[in-house]
Amino acid sequence: MHQNTIPTINEMRAFVAGSNSLVLSFDDKSQAYAWLQELLKSSRYNQLGKADKGFVRAYAMAFTGYQSAQLTRLIRQHTSTCKIKRKTSSRHVFAAKYSREDILALAEIDNAHDRLSGPAALRLCVRAYVTFGDGRYGRLAGISVSHIYNLRSRPTYRLRAVTFTRTQATVTAIGERRKPRPEGRPGFIRVDTVHQGDLDKVKGVYHINLVDEATQWEAVVAVESITEKHMVPALEAALGSFPFLLTNFHADNGSEYINRRVAELLERLLMKLTKSRAYHSGDNGLVETKNGSIIRKALGYGHIPRIYAPIMNDWYRQWFVPYLNFHRPCGYRTTTVDPKTGKRTHTYPAKNYKTPYEFLRSLPDSKVALRTGITFAKLDGLAYAMSDTDWAKATAAAKGRMLQTIQLKEKELATGLI
Repeated sequence: MHQNTIPTINEMRAFVAGSNSLVLSFDDKSQAYAWLQELLKSSRYNQLGKADKGFVRAYAMAFTGYQSAQLTRLIRQHTSTCKIKRKTSSRHVFAAKYSREDILALAEIDNAHDRLSGPAALRLCVRAYVTFGDGRYGRLAGISVSHIYNLRSRPTYRLRAVTFTRTQATVTAIGERRKPRPEGRPGFIRVDTVHQGDLDKVKGVYHINLVDEATQWEAVVAVESITEKHMVPALEAALGSFPFLLTNFHADNGSEYINRRVAELLERLLMKLTKSRAYHSGDNGLVETKNGSIIRKALGYGHIPRIYAPIMNDWYRQWFVPYLNFHRPCGYRTTTVDPKTGKRTHTYPAKNYKTPYEFLRSLPDSKVALRTGITFAKLDGLAYAMSDTDWAKATAAAKGRMLQTIQLKEKELATGLI
């Protein structure tokens, strides 16, 4: 109910002494403030004694529902200005620069590329807008790396994002034990083996991961076993897939690489064989980090029977390896030397994130490094046939079909159909 008349002091005293059952409602805060201002003015609150002021306060509290502290603040405002006004918020609020559509576009890239680091995601946004003309990434192309992580924490993003013993030393005269130093030149290959896991003491497929140290160009092949029978043909095919001339082949001390057959292959290809030094775990660090961030991220740790290595190689050759080299940005190191102490500092600034193909093209005399018959015009046709995100989605879809085929064949084997 609304009260249109202001009671006298005696009426207020009687109300306070009574049951206080009458409640006055207001449509909004401005109406309550106007009623309180009229109450204080009509009762000449400033001229009342202490006892009568108490009755006015109790009466106002009963009708407005305000607490004592809030009522004191409003009465003080009336005493000093003879008015009670609502205060408007003066807090500055920045306009939202990135919309819901921008966050969804970022989630699409992260879902397609398995949520890469912030600098790599920024590079994909720039390429999507500048190289492939996708207007959705116009604002994201200018975003800072740190704000990418802010957008990833938004509820809109989280609802759409889909985010899965030491080597024993051996004594052999094959290979030189040292760390290669390519000095920014392509052709220095690091190699390592990734095992897909055992099941009931049965070995799964092996992945051979090869990475060029300078450009981070990568080749991956699957083999049924790490014996010479399977390793030598797989290595020859993988080394032949690199578009530039190869100079060095560096491995850890595993016997699958440090043996006569591999040494003969590399000698035929005019490549020098080197191996990691004892107690220098970083000698082969680049490819080992790629094992986790690429192979394990793409295929996990689950057992895949080794008989399906040819099926996996088809996916590697047609989709995964082109994705890694033409569409997945990598971080490239910048090294600074303190002129006083000589200390070397390595950083990976966002501006240095590029795809391996972009980095290869940026190298001086890069055309000279290409193999005979390989041109940048041919490589451009593969690099820009599809956008980064479209290729990532197609790669993921092809992986799904590959795994489904393997699962179907396993069921047929279990039921004796094949």
